[in-house]
Amino acid sequence: MKRVLAAALLMVSCREAVVAPPPKQAATAEPEARRTSAPGKFDFYVLALSWSPGFCASPAGRNDDRQCGPGRTFAFVLHGLWPQYEERGWPQNCSTESLDASLIEPMMKTMPSPKLIRHEWAKHGTCSGLTSREYFEEAAEAFAKIRIPDAYQGPKRQITIKPAQMKRDFAAANPSIPEDGFSVVCSGNGRFLQEVRVCLTKDLKGRPCNREVQRGGCRSAQAIMQPLR
Repeated sequence: MKRVLAAALLMVSCREAVVAPPPKQAATAEPEARRTSAPGKFDFYVLALSWSPGFCASPAGRNDDRQCGPGRTFAFVLHGLWPQYEERGWPQNCSTESLDASLIEPMMKTMPSPKLIRHEWAKHGTCSGLTSREYFEEAAEAFAKIRIPDAYQGPKRQITIKPAQMKRDFAAANPSIPEDGFSVVCSGNGRFLQEVRVCLTKDLKGRPCNREVQRGGCRSAQAIMQPLR
């Protein structure tokens, strides 16, 4: 009888061991890229200067009369001023604060797309810790500080250039910004100049770009800079 009872207890014990839940895993730290976006909590800016003829040659550009319609001959235009984290990633959509609509028309001289202006405020500007007026004033100030090299101000013919040479030219025209403070970005399978990105401190002084910004640069040996139309 004792042997039967012992066997029964052993079977119950085995069944409990099978169905017992596994121990909980120890909590792990949340990845850097998933940090909560908060206004003003960032390390530096990227100023993005878009090459307008390249945009206007794209399907999106061909449908944008304000930037690419007849008689609209923009060269480098302001794409945005983007808060960035030092290690990797960036904050975005940090608040639902609305854009001061009176800012749109004055910004059209350097950022010729109302849709882009609204998008840049919602995604990037709300993370600056500034009001929309302060943010676009700062973006316009940063844009005005960058001197475009003479050869790139309004080319009438197509230019084929090594991205590294373009960085050197921008650094030469802007001595307060190091060469690795510029990144040349291409589109169209790496063939066409899309934009030049400039890394700036929070008080708009030149600084080196981090690895993430540099990795986003052109990978082709040469970039095609489309002429003004």
